[in-house]
Amino acid sequence: MFTGISLMKFIKPLGQVNRKNILLFLAILGPGIITANVDNDAGGVTTYSLAGAHFGNSILWVMIPTMIALVVIQEMCARMGAVTGKGLSDLIRESFGVKVTFYVMVALLLTNLGNSVSEFAGIAASLEIFGISKYISVPAAGLLVWLLIVKGSYKLVEKVFLIACTVYIAYPIAAFMAKPNWGTIITATVVPTLNTDSAYLMTIIGVVGTTIAPWMQFYQQAAVVEKGITIEQYSFSRLDVFVGCIMAIVVAFFIVVACSSTIHTQGLKIETAADAALALKPLVGQYASTLFAFGLFNASLFAACILPLSTSYYVCEGMGWESGIDRNFKEAPQFFWLFTIIIILSAALILIPNAPLIKIMFLSQVVNGIMLPFVLVFMLILINNKRLMGRHCNGPVFNIIAWMTAIITILLTLLMTLDMIYPGSVAKIIS
Repeated sequence: MFTGISLMKFIKPLGQVNRKNILLFLAILGPGIITANVDNDAGGVTTYSLAGAHFGNSILWVMIPTMIALVVIQEMCARMGAVTGKGLSDLIRESFGVKVTFYVMVALLLTNLGNSVSEFAGIAASLEIFGISKYISVPAAGLLVWLLIVKGSYKLVEKVFLIACTVYIAYPIAAFMAKPNWGTIITATVVPTLNTDSAYLMTIIGVVGTTIAPWMQFYQQAAVVEKGITIEQYSFSRLDVFVGCIMAIVVAFFIVVACSSTIHTQGLKIETAADAALALKPLVGQYASTLFAFGLFNASLFAACILPLSTSYYVCEGMGWESGIDRNFKEAPQFFWLFTIIIILSAALILIPNAPLIKIMFLSQVVNGIMLPFVLVFMLILINNKRLMGRHCNGPVFNIIAWMTAIITILLTLLMTLDMIYPGSVAKIIS
């Protein structure tokens, strides 16, 4: 039984460090690290940048509870995939029926379309810093993404994604170049800051929504299934999840620190991650600005592959259609056509003059936060189904953390909505 979060469960595979264990871990490596890190996408980088620039260090305390929730939720998905050999959409359809699955798929499809648009917006914004027009960068990126997924194999695609994960080191480097006050940073990280302002609440929801996005659960489980990971190999896969989640939160933390220590301190106003990259240049130098911009491009291109892919996975699984990168157009036409259509639509919207890209990027992350509780409820019902999971059901600690994540997200959404309709009402209620 999974009776709680135990670090030993994650590091157990390394207890006997030998060549066989190392090779097994390297063979399993992929789904956990890729899923967690790709969520530091254009929308994520934008959300973290805005959080640090607007609210400074006061948002850092959110990172620790978010990391714990992320580890628990992603581990649950990977475990369900390893035990059942089925994707999350498959399990929802089988347990709740086609009608419920259809509505869930429509909601997630619309949400992910907004997320995919934000990735191409990130590609356009980051390369414009280097003097490349969006009318060149966006079509070229769209074609590159399409060729990689449609013409590549799962093994090739996974290797490319793992290499992309290493580029996120650009953000910690940029943060250290900003020379923050680490004493203040550590205090802000462990001591929560209370703020009842609706913009602050919306930012917290955005941070949670971009760190634990609904699409992640579907992609994580689908990747575990497609890679053929079984429960016998699962101890290594669990470690993969743990490492990936730590990497993702560390990157998010340093993005906030970089912007807090420079842009917020100087009182500058920014609206995008690209603005943040440009603002860093006079404050901490050209190299930090270039690293930040390059990190944004890598994150955007990386996620422009994964988000449409995850959408194709969960829609096809939910509808009972064939899916998988190792298949071809003839074997899985719905899977590849849906992927293609999302790429074309997302890229085309970016090329429309005066499109409200900033609102799309930020609001897509807030919508992620709003959708998350619904997905978590389905997951919790499924993973506590003994007929489905046997002795691999959740233990009490995992259930408590997952349910708290869902409930807190719902409460934050309600408070944000209330304060937007009746400004100042939340502050009055709390006081």
